[in-house]
Amino acid sequence: MNDWEQYDVVGIGIGPFNLGLAALAEEGTSLKTAFFDKTQVFQWHPGMLLERSDLQVPFLADLVTFANPMSHYTFLNYIHQQNRMFQFYFFKRFDIPRREYSDYCAWVASQLDNCHFGQEVVDCTYEPEHGGYAVSIKDVQSGEEKKVMTTHIILGTGSSPLIPPPLEEKLNEDVIHTSRYLHHADEIKEARSVTVIGSGQSAAEVFYDLLEKQADNRFELTWLTRSPGFFQLESGKLGQEVFSPDYVDYFHKLSFEQRQEALPTLGGLRNGVEAETLRNIYDLLYHRTIRHDGLPVRIQAMTEVNDIQPVDEQFYKLSCKQWQQEKEFTHTSEKVILATGYKPLIPSWLMNMSEELEWEDEKRFRVSHDYRLEWKEQRPHHFFTLTNLEHSHGASATNLALSVQRNQAILNTIVGEDVYPVRSDTIFQQFEVE
Repeated sequence: MNDWEQYDVVGIGIGPFNLGLAALAEEGTSLKTAFFDKTQVFQWHPGMLLERSDLQVPFLADLVTFANPMSHYTFLNYIHQQNRMFQFYFFKRFDIPRREYSDYCAWVASQLDNCHFGQEVVDCTYEPEHGGYAVSIKDVQSGEEKKVMTTHIILGTGSSPLIPPPLEEKLNEDVIHTSRYLHHADEIKEARSVTVIGSGQSAAEVFYDLLEKQADNRFELTWLTRSPGFFQLESGKLGQEVFSPDYVDYFHKLSFEQRQEALPTLGGLRNGVEAETLRNIYDLLYHRTIRHDGLPVRIQAMTEVNDIQPVDEQFYKLSCKQWQQEKEFTHTSEKVILATGYKPLIPSWLMNMSEELEWEDEKRFRVSHDYRLEWKEQRPHHFFTLTNLEHSHGASATNLALSVQRNQAILNTIVGEDVYPVRSDTIFQQFEVE
């Protein structure tokens, strides 16, 4: 028998999803838990914490409120502890600054003894004879490795930048993904020409940030996207009810084919730009053209960027195609920012277990209603996942509010009782026909 430290639960990755689970486990259960992340401190999209950028969900979608509004770890208690309650009261808004949400998460993480930073999980193997999973952890600073045993695993490794294959090899200090924007913002704003590629919220926020700065040095600013247009995110209240436990229940019961067909129909609720961001961009463009021709700005949809090649030491040639007209052209830019989204980050060691997993197709593993990976041979030791869920649980897969409901379901399964009851009949509409 090994003498490795034993846990009931080990969480891999400490983003908002696993951080909320760590807080709920500490307050509401007697489980022995440990959560590991390779970063030295809590970080949440540090490259995109732009001034005046807001969270796209209300502050009630914090780490714990939907499960336990009386928790010590609510956002309102954080505001109270920072002596900002009256300022927040007069702020009169449900959507909060991203920087403040990030600071709130770091505040929670700093108080949890079960969160361990600077610790990278480098391997995980199933060893039922030893009581579950053997997890290999490397100290990022010292390089030393250790192993722990756990009855259950919770994978919360989040996402990584999604770069279209033709452009994957082009990344450098001049061609970056939006996830690194703030790290390079100063030199980008000193360039003579900048191009943003993409049409979602991140693309719009970066474009607006550059547009505001453009008046100072008059660099050329271009915004290209292959999407048909620059469309607003659907925010109708009834439409938003798909981000509810009731819809998750409905969606998960559909066949894989039905779920795949349903996802594109929900695109307007997940993809697009907040109305206020689009309004700010348009208003700024309008004001700049009152008494002159404005600054050099090009905004163009229906445009694919198929290649990026250096012209000399400073400029890059973008090979573009307006797909509706089927016309190809080139565009030159000193800096290029790819707002091309994200993809699930799946550890290589999990793929070593692929032959033991049930799959819905060649890329998507089968996930139970309570977020367990399903194995060809059933296991008493569960492996939960908080990533790569869109195909199984719908548009809510990356929604911060529903992350709390996911964590409730996971803890209830592990403990074997409803320590955090999951509510039903939470919305006004129905999805199923009885």
